[in-house]
Amino acid sequence: MRWTTLISADELAARLDDCVVVDCRHDLTDPDSGPAAWSVGHLPGAFFLHQDFDLAGPKNGRNGRHPLPDRETLRRKLESIGLADGRQLVAYDDSGGAFAVRLWWLARWLGHPEAAVLDGGIQAWRKAGYPVDRETPEPTYAGKLTTRAPLVSQVDTEAVLAAMQNRDRLIVDARTPERFRGEVEPFDPVAGRIPGAINRPLQRNLRPDGRFKPAEALREEYLALLGGRDPATLIHQCGSGVTACHNLLAMEMAGLHGGALYPGSWSEWCADPARPIATGPAD
Repeated sequence: MRWTTLISADELAARLDDCVVVDCRHDLTDPDSGPAAWSVGHLPGAFFLHQDFDLAGPKNGRNGRHPLPDRETLRRKLESIGLADGRQLVAYDDSGGAFAVRLWWLARWLGHPEAAVLDGGIQAWRKAGYPVDRETPEPTYAGKLTTRAPLVSQVDTEAVLAAMQNRDRLIVDARTPERFRGEVEPFDPVAGRIPGAINRPLQRNLRPDGRFKPAEALREEYLALLGGRDPATLIHQCGSGVTACHNLLAMEMAGLHGGALYPGSWSEWCADPARPIATGPAD
């Protein structure tokens, strides 16, 4: 059996030795918090990959806070921790999947379908009574990870500009409502949003305990958001292309495929003062 969206704590515990597990915990205000949390206690055999370095490429001031990594560099990194063709990858965090989804999307970007997020994260693992440890793992499987055609799509800033002007695609912003409205901006130099975007905060995908809502509930909510549009016409963005993947995962669970990620997201958009911005409630 393979998992391509979510995996439960019980399912992972039963197949832990057959999976490559990656700790993706992160705090945008404290880049050292993820490694520190991993060192205190992580799922047995879990490797740590950092959002800022392992799961992102070099920044140049114009390509956002978390530009996509080089595909070959990423392939080698994942192969080095034991990921190979056909082997299950599991990503987890402690933020309702907000950061683990980045690795899920990147694996699919490499053409690797066997990638899933631990539903409920490390909290669900602990609540189920499973142990954590502090050991530094060694890869337990040697094999080839092949780069294949991407299983996901992406768009650049020019495509977003065209969508904004033509209104032929729906731009969906996964940030919190106050950031969407431009009332606060803790991470980027300019507050606001891409004109024409609508707000679907990632938190709406979750139940109160941090697990994802059932696929049927997500499908109903996203069909209402689509309003008859083809799911493939959606462009998903956030602050830096990380948490937007949460909405993409939710739509994948709901059977609504084909939406594109804008990797640069708001942090790339607002880097050019010539690009328009909107603030306040959505039109």
